[in-house]
Amino acid sequence: MNRQHWDIFCTVIDNYGDIGVTWRLARRLAGDCGLTVRLWVDDLASFARIAPGLDPALPQQTLAGIDVRLWPQAGWPADIVPADVVIEAFGCRLPDSFEQAMAARAAPPVWINLEYLSAEDWTRGCHKLPSPHPRLPLTKHFFFPGFDAASGGLICEDGLIAAREAWQADPEAQRDYWRRRNVPALSENEWKVSLFAYDNPAAAKLLQAWADGPQPVRCLVPEGKALPVVSSLFDHPLQVGEHAQLGRLTIDVLPLSDQDDYDRLLWSCDFNCVRGEDSLVRSQWAARPMLWHIYPQDDEAHIAKLQAFLDQYCAGLPDEAAAAIRELHLAWNRDGDIATAWRNAARWLPAWRRHATNWQQQLLQGGDLAARLLHFIAEIG
Repeated sequence: MNRQHWDIFCTVIDNYGDIGVTWRLARRLAGDCGLTVRLWVDDLASFARIAPGLDPALPQQTLAGIDVRLWPQAGWPADIVPADVVIEAFGCRLPDSFEQAMAARAAPPVWINLEYLSAEDWTRGCHKLPSPHPRLPLTKHFFFPGFDAASGGLICEDGLIAAREAWQADPEAQRDYWRRRNVPALSENEWKVSLFAYDNPAAAKLLQAWADGPQPVRCLVPEGKALPVVSSLFDHPLQVGEHAQLGRLTIDVLPLSDQDDYDRLLWSCDFNCVRGEDSLVRSQWAARPMLWHIYPQDDEAHIAKLQAFLDQYCAGLPDEAAAAIRELHLAWNRDGDIATAWRNAARWLPAWRRHATNWQQQLLQGGDLAARLLHFIAEIG
């Protein structure tokens, strides 16, 4: 059956994470796969922070070939016909009237619940499972993004890896990028780090370790939740566009950018501190060592998710290197002895960098998330 028209629904939870993943998926499906995509979002103002071409005052507009709609919270329009494929991102609840309209179609849509990214074992048993609607003749299927061939994979656009390789081989393009981002000229021996995290007290300790260390470090900090912790090392709150010096450490505060520019930041750095889901995935395509600040949950449920990811990520590394990378991630996410953990992990940076390239290639075996999603829909559609 032809499944060319798609509806994707997203509620914005933490400003950028959920909509970041959803927007990348919509762009991938429309731009690379040639599908007609209608994207429903309940918070256009937050969405516009990562998609500057979006006008948050317009309830309907076209951006990157995608029909972007404000998700009405009451009085769902009666003239909206559900598309051939309906995706509810991260378990957002579809309006009852929309579900009824789905059931009223002659051929009900394929209905997918796109779940959060996880490497935990239990997700393998739930991936692609059907869930019949309790009242309507509809069936929803769960689809879990992940890091191995048994999962739903990760979003990776056509040509992305080649573009990243070309960028990292072009120092002039990188110099132009830094100039455009208002970052002063970097010295040749300066080590470049991006820092994008939630409110994390371990960040101040890691920055202090870099300031006291032997290697000059340039830390690029996009505006966001980590900035107050970074500012605690100085005598005033740091602002966008500001440059600050502490020992061997230089801080540059960057404005929040669109998704493509954030990719270039990751590609241009030697090491990337990332948070949540979207930036974690994009750091894999950068093929650089990275440190993940996972979204904190009650009772440390997030630590189990972190450990499951590290089980897969560290496979193939020397045992001592894997142990050091684990120690660093746990210290980062538990406010542990991050300085010691960093010194132990830093010894393995050359091997870690080689591993990051091999790991990125491994992730793409079997196709990216969009390819696997299309294959699954063809199977059940």
